[in-house]
Amino acid sequence: MTKALLQITDLRKSFGNLEVLKGLSTDIRPGEVVVMIGPSGGGKSTFLRCMNLLEQPTAGSVVFDGVDVVRADERTKNRVRSEMGMVFQHFNLFPHKTVLENMTIAPTLVKKADKAAAEAKALELLRRVGLEGRAGAYPAQLSGGQKQRVAIVRALAMEPDVMLFFDE
Repeated sequence: MTKALLQITDLRKSFGNLEVLKGLSTDIRPGEVVVMIGPSGGGKSTFLRCMNLLEQPTAGSVVFDGVDVVRADERTKNRVRSEMGMVFQHFNLFPHKTVLENMTIAPTLVKKADKAAAEAKALELLRRVGLEGRAGAYPAQLSGGQKQRVAIVRALAMEPDVMLFFDE
């Protein structure tokens, strides 16, 4: 059996007296697709936010590729975040940047990718989702479905080991 890429053990998160995550544990292996379903307010988004430390867990561990990111230093946390692609329900595209700029800002700033290489990769990803002709468009000029595809390929442009999809 393949070693887990992500190991969550006894994960807990409270907001004041409200305990949202109550000892959640799971292993996620490379190539697995994991889906969480449940009622609104059930902790699904909080769980995902704790996985990449957008939210600090109250207790427990999140081990990504052998590193407990809950207890890691800030530099390690940032490295791990760069290896987890995230697509939010509302896409979080920069409205003042073109599609191409939205897709290349993180690879060039975070991963120090060459601008030309980042643009070539972005254009290829856009081609794969049928949006190559929209590279110069701004988010306000896109349909909801187009924004969603841009958000997905923007996350893929970072070559993440894990993809998290939020439906908040």
